[in-house]
Amino acid sequence: MPDILPVLAEVVRSGFTEGRHRGSLVVLAADGSVTFALGDPEAPVFPRSANKPFQASAVLRSGVRLSGERLALAAASHSGERFHLDLARTMLAEHGLDESHLQCPAALPLDPEEAESYLAAGRTRSPLAMDCSGKHAAMLAACRANGWPLDSYLDPAHPLQQRVRATLEEATGDPVAHTGVDGCGAPLMAVSLTGLARGFRALALAAPDSPEGQVAAAMRAHPEYVGGTRRHDTWLMRDIPGAVSKMGAEAVQAIALPDGRALAFKVEDGAARALGPVAARALSAHMGVSADVLERIATTPVLGGGRRVGEVRAAF
Repeated sequence: MPDILPVLAEVVRSGFTEGRHRGSLVVLAADGSVTFALGDPEAPVFPRSANKPFQASAVLRSGVRLSGERLALAAASHSGERFHLDLARTMLAEHGLDESHLQCPAALPLDPEEAESYLAAGRTRSPLAMDCSGKHAAMLAACRANGWPLDSYLDPAHPLQQRVRATLEEATGDPVAHTGVDGCGAPLMAVSLTGLARGFRALALAAPDSPEGQVAAAMRAHPEYVGGTRRHDTWLMRDIPGAVSKMGAEAVQAIALPDGRALAFKVEDGAARALGPVAARALSAHMGVSADVLERIATTPVLGGGRRVGEVRAAF
């Protein structure tokens, strides 16, 4: 990896550049070849929640029947809106489970507005409100369906997590370089950004009846369950026909288009405020995408005294 990665985005306040976000990025053509790259996209990274579509595919490969909103929520980092929490609770109940089986940590809704409403209603942190509760509900359903242990479903050696690993390696073409623990407690498997882009390309091109094709279809049809009403992933999948988009913590993003073009990037310092600007620039300048959503996410406001005095914007 280069000692200093290139600048992907800059922070401008009152006409003065006060910071820069560096990272790596890769863009694939429809045939899977690399057409643009910055930094070191071959170095392993933790994709964080950008791995979720592959985890959902592994659940389907384990024989669980999920579709529609349920499958979209299985691949989600949801905002904690009421419809997210209601469906996660329903998914557990449909498989003879309840919130006590979830091993993700107690949390507030991911979306700040939802968190304020949640607290104002007198609620406290809970595993169900955690943004990964849909994924955990789906994983538990797979364990229930196969008679696998429920209390150890987050162990990397668990049959389900071994299937997740195999699914991820098959889709990305990368061997898992390192296994850690994600914020939700699930095993976290490192692959390269190029591999992550290949994996999303595989999702976008998968046969409709395959697990990966079913996950992609559910995400496209129900993007509000993948993110939320105020989230970039939802907006991108609503406004770009056939797109499959998933962000991850520490500023990771992967997007694929229905013809197989794909991108993946990671901002080195983990600044989520750079996600929209970097994604918009890569899609427009390096993939030829034109959509209203790109203008909507092309900058992130920088505030001073409660008003906009600058922006985070792409710098490549």
